[in-house]
Amino acid sequence: MRYRPKRQTVNTARPMALAPGLPVPGNLLLDGLRPEDRALLDPHLEFSACRRGETLFEVGTSVTTIAFPCEQTVVSLMVVMRDGRSAETATVGREGAVGGVVSSGFLPASTQAVVQLGGPILRLDAARLQDAKRRSPALRNLFTRYGDCLLAQVLQSVACNALHPIEARCLRWLLTLQDRIGGESLPVTHELLAAMLGVQRTYLTRILSALQRQGLIEIGRGRIIIRSRLDAEAAACECHGVVRRHYEAVLGAIYGLDGQLLAVEAPPQRPGPEALWVFANSEPA
Repeated sequence: MRYRPKRQTVNTARPMALAPGLPVPGNLLLDGLRPEDRALLDPHLEFSACRRGETLFEVGTSVTTIAFPCEQTVVSLMVVMRDGRSAETATVGREGAVGGVVSSGFLPASTQAVVQLGGPILRLDAARLQDAKRRSPALRNLFTRYGDCLLAQVLQSVACNALHPIEARCLRWLLTLQDRIGGESLPVTHELLAAMLGVQRTYLTRILSALQRQGLIEIGRGRIIIRSRLDAEAAACECHGVVRRHYEAVLGAIYGLDGQLLAVEAPPQRPGPEALWVFANSEPA
């Protein structure tokens, strides 16, 4: 599957600094900070609106900012091969961030970050985040935990792509997206889903038709409807549940009855955050 995102970045629109008291679109990672820690970041956050297909950063470029997707904005971390074929390694929505989250920033990106569902984002200079980490152990702890969860998602994706059939992988991806935006109807085209899974569109269409015949999904124009989340979870591979439980245990992620991520409340007292911080700062995000 050849995947060609639009060659533009969120910087095509001039970012807007947030005025004091202006409501900030919801990002659960930022919302999970204590008020005194959030105050370290709020003055430096800039609001931007991004469109589907925009590239936040390319492989090899220096990552100088962190992007926090808000509300229903979703970003994919992609690996694109020389022949144009691509596959997604992680899905990031309002529960997290992309960019120099764990490292000190200003390091070459190893993946391409592409907006899959457009909407608001908050941008923060990487140096500002590092300064806040030095000033607040609690803030540092939260972002270290998030970095661990993001890595867990990437590693589970590697194993999933190697070991599980395409039908189960497809359902895992749809459930992961539903976790981040909620609702039964997901604004996903065949072309987009094929690119995320690294398969040909014609092959994916046959897979989706089979899942529809099983009553798991309903295919609409430009969207896919999950008919029963419980049935979809039962038919999907174990990887969705493994990653979800890791987010719950490490990041304190709270999910609604419909599976949607509602909040992040990192446990304040767990052994080893300082050791994790030292390791995290020695490696790129």
